[in-house]
Amino acid sequence: MAMVMEGATFAAAVATKFPSFRIIRTRATSSSASSRTFRSFSASASTLKEGDPLAPLSVSLGHHTRPDFPILHQEVNGSKLVYLDNAATSQKPIAVMKALQTYYEAYNSNVHRGIHSLSARATDEYELARKKIASFINASDSSEIVFTRNATEAINLVAYSWGLQNLKQEDEILLTVAEHHSSIVPWQLVAQKTGAVLKFVSLNQDEVPDINMLKEMLSTKTKLVVVHHVSNVLACVLPVEDIVLWAHDVGAKVLVDACQSVPHMVVDVQSLNADFLVASSHKMCGPTGIGFLYGKSHLLSSMPPFLGGGEMISDVFLDHSTYAEPPSRFEAGTPAIGEAIGLGAAIDYLTGIGMQKIHDYEVELAEYLYESLRSVPNVRIYGPVPTKNAPRAALCSFNVENIHPTDIATFLDQQHGVAIRSGHHCAQPLHRYLGINASARVSLYFYNTKEDVDSFIQALSDTVNFFNSFK
Repeated sequence: MAMVMEGATFAAAVATKFPSFRIIRTRATSSSASSRTFRSFSASASTLKEGDPLAPLSVSLGHHTRPDFPILHQEVNGSKLVYLDNAATSQKPIAVMKALQTYYEAYNSNVHRGIHSLSARATDEYELARKKIASFINASDSSEIVFTRNATEAINLVAYSWGLQNLKQEDEILLTVAEHHSSIVPWQLVAQKTGAVLKFVSLNQDEVPDINMLKEMLSTKTKLVVVHHVSNVLACVLPVEDIVLWAHDVGAKVLVDACQSVPHMVVDVQSLNADFLVASSHKMCGPTGIGFLYGKSHLLSSMPPFLGGGEMISDVFLDHSTYAEPPSRFEAGTPAIGEAIGLGAAIDYLTGIGMQKIHDYEVELAEYLYESLRSVPNVRIYGPVPTKNAPRAALCSFNVENIHPTDIATFLDQQHGVAIRSGHHCAQPLHRYLGINASARVSLYFYNTKEDVDSFIQALSDTVNFFNSFK
């Protein structure tokens, strides 16, 4: 178990058991800044076993994996860091950072463009990462995986390449009011160019997108349905398989924003049968600056290029060009090679744990978080109440009566070292629908523990008491 530890005797005992134990000195950033010492050790996720005298009585997945994430073992503003902003970005395990370091130290080279050994190795590792993604989401072939800068670019690729070619005046694009801005703005731009119309599904009484309403709104005019798999605000999980079935019955295509599902659960694109699906590396333990688009082969093959340049061509003449087959057609220029390799390492790491194991643990954490947070007076949590058949994702967006969420997030960080997010979470239409301008959001990942939740609740209670003292 990785923790902030005090006491030379215990530190010596840990150092004996774990040769990589080290004492790190860091300067606090609080107003009373003085040289502070905290102690941490790093070990593989398999180091601590149940029954180990240095391990808790029952080793949770969070305790088991925390040693793999060096960033978690530090003080922030004089307090032990409690990182609870995972819906915005996840932390990176040592294996991912080593993969990036190895690429730049050992075989940094451009891909697909050289016959020398470094280029060949870089190309092999880059394409292996694509195969790892395909296997991870059960795509039928790695050619259905297109590397992009992020999920936002992946959605824009579909919007400009498929959307501009296939949408026309009065065609309908069906979305929900709970979509991320990345799933709304590109289609607004396409609608302005094509005359297509955006239609929105509202929430039901449980504060979940109304699936019955969505089904009723589908018609032969509907050409595309854009939905999230898991809401980054409401924590609800949509029945994507049903939505896809209904959409296909009227001839519509479906694009799934899986940024909050691929990192947290088993996602099988063949089972979902979605036409397009997008996700981001940085939310699944991988580097920033890379994401991917999954698209069915026949759809990608029918789509024109998104960007022009090197790599995406077959032949270039002075008056015209011919284009490569997907996925190269959509990967113009030098790609994010190191980042792709790092994403491949992240997938290896997640697969080594097991996505079902991660999901089961997070369901338990999610319920603990929800029940703990609702115990704090005057807290309003957004989204559905968790049930056995419909658990929430491991996040809660909330507000505390008469306290601005940014004040809450600031106080938690500066006084307690607890990192959460405040704002509209790139979901302004949803916040307006809920009648609020902003919310605070706490979001967990598999390396979090119930102790993290307890620390957050204690810090939140202290924060609420502080601001209420001025009334």
